[in-house]
Amino acid sequence: MDLKLNPVSMPTTIRPNTGVRPAASTASEGVGGSFSGALKSALSSVSAAQNESTRLQQEVQMENPKVSLEETMVAIQKAQIGFQATLHVRNRMVQAYTDIMNMQV
Repeated sequence: MDLKLNPVSMPTTIRPNTGVRPAASTASEGVGGSFSGALKSALSSVSAAQNESTRLQQEVQMENPKVSLEETMVAIQKAQIGFQATLHVRNRMVQAYTDIMNMQV
């Protein structure tokens, strides 16, 4: 089993305490530079992880010798962690929306 973790580094434009502010996104940046684009990309990767874990589960159930149980369990855990993180983000966004709607102007 080969599990590789890629290091995550923040771009210098959004690192805390550097005094540099992120540039305002413009319409010319496209989907990749916007919040909705980042959210869509994250949801796509979570969905892909869930689909992969489902496929591996089916392969293990059909006793495919090329698919290991360990690989399947890791894929299931990745999908579960991704789903839980997505759920927490959704709950925070709903709470923020509710807080904003309840503000008095």
